[in-house]
Amino acid sequence: MKRGDPSLVHESTACVKMRARVRCVPWLLLELVVHRFTSLAWCVWFLMGLLAFGAPKEKPNILILLADDLGYSDLSCYGGEIETPEIDALAREGLRFTQIYNSGRCWPTRAALLSGYYAQEVRRDLAPGMLTGKGERQAWARLLPEMLAPLGYRSYHSGKWHIDGEPIENGFDRAYHLGDQERYFSPRLHNEDGKRLPPVERDSGYYATEAVADRAIGYLREHWSEHGGKPFFAYVAFTAPHFPLQAKSEDIERVGRRYEAGWDRIRAQRWERIRQLGLTSGELSPVDRELGPPYAWPGTWETVGYQEVFLSPPWDVLSAAQREHQITKMTLHAAMVERMDREIGRIIAELRRAGQLENTLIFFLSDNGASSELLVRGDGHDPAAPPGSADSYLSLGPGWATVANTPFRRHKTWTHEGGIATPLVVHWPRGFEARGELRHTPGHVIDFVPTLLEIAGGSIAAVEMKNGRPPFRGASLAAAFHRDRAVERPLWWHHEGNRALRRGDWKIVSPGPNAPWQLYNLAEDRSETNNLASSRGELVRELGLEWHRLADEIAQVAHTD
Repeated sequence: MKRGDPSLVHESTACVKMRARVRCVPWLLLELVVHRFTSLAWCVWFLMGLLAFGAPKEKPNILILLADDLGYSDLSCYGGEIETPEIDALAREGLRFTQIYNSGRCWPTRAALLSGYYAQEVRRDLAPGMLTGKGERQAWARLLPEMLAPLGYRSYHSGKWHIDGEPIENGFDRAYHLGDQERYFSPRLHNEDGKRLPPVERDSGYYATEAVADRAIGYLREHWSEHGGKPFFAYVAFTAPHFPLQAKSEDIERVGRRYEAGWDRIRAQRWERIRQLGLTSGELSPVDRELGPPYAWPGTWETVGYQEVFLSPPWDVLSAAQREHQITKMTLHAAMVERMDREIGRIIAELRRAGQLENTLIFFLSDNGASSELLVRGDGHDPAAPPGSADSYLSLGPGWATVANTPFRRHKTWTHEGGIATPLVVHWPRGFEARGELRHTPGHVIDFVPTLLEIAGGSIAAVEMKNGRPPFRGASLAAAFHRDRAVERPLWWHHEGNRALRRGDWKIVSPGPNAPWQLYNLAEDRSETNNLASSRGELVRELGLEWHRLADEIAQVAHTD
């Protein structure tokens, strides 16, 4: 697919010429009006109307801010005690969506977000009947920047990628690709515009979250000076707060002893704020006390120390050493999120300085729920090193991941709400009038491409026709910016055997390929507490058949070259 392909442009050249001719007609009429009406007021009124007639709308800039392993209620505007004033301000002046979903894991979400298809359809995750997943996309499976380029957009990427190929090979004009997610202070693998950069030395002052924002701001400034007449798409993918829990010392100090109350009390406090905010319905889900990490990682206990906790027991049963260790980990998690919020504030400040904030459509979301994984990779873990430093390697674990995903059950990799529900903040002052409102319209990251194509003035049908591309699985959410919409289309999930399907307010979910379906009415029970499968067997069978039908369709698309 070549940039500037005329088949992707919303209006043909002939249409543009015709529209120009039509615009000439009112000016001819103006002379008649001026001669006909002697009242100056009439002339001024009519002239103002003509100036507004057919005035071309300025295309919005687009900014996607993506967090990594952030829980549903980690932001303070979603009920959390973590201080996120910059994101809160976007929410206060925009929208918060309460029922938006990701794919439950890093790479499937990113593929779906930028392609408009389920990750399995573009061979970036496995599903039943598929021979390959996490592989190379088909030639037709182009990403959003290549769809926006013919509409006049320049595209920039900064941060994590986790899709096949390089950003610069997929339509981005500039790109900082941070490929090392094991080291926040000294990454060994990163490149700019496809050219490898030297490894970062320890104690150089580098910190990944700051570096991602620095590059994004640099690309924006370059855009103002060299391409100021064009709209931009910026995709800023932070690695925070993904493990390892590594944070700057001053950020750790800011958090202080906030988590001494323990995970049971912090979770209850979050739930009370969530209820006050009106984000979800139902009750707080019970803690899955016996649910551990999704993967075994031998040696973690021996490396980190026996104060580590692999389940989510009541806080009161932990030893003093265990409690202190857990307080430290959640402190690091919060410090990383708060640093990300401050860096987002710097990006917003740059948009404001350049006079571009009002017409920039901004999204903030997470790639999956908080992670219960416990492992040690990268440079290993030195128990004697200060927690959060470059020599430490800690992970959040089940106890605090359950808090981060309040009020939902389970975590990253699972298809219960705790694994797949994301906060979504949308800010666009010039695009919609709503301020500080909630939207309960269900949606999925597959909806971003159709939404942005519509808003950018592109033709979804033209993009689908190019190179034999199948119809997008996603649907535009643009109308929901103005009011909630009823949605009955099914949403489908599969990751490592965990399965789910939502249709309307009903959801079936299975924690494993051989586990029976559970059934929940999300309108009344968003936290998946009351399993209705035994009393609504016919509905379970109906939705199960629909899940398998969609799985077959998705596998068929995956096998389409």
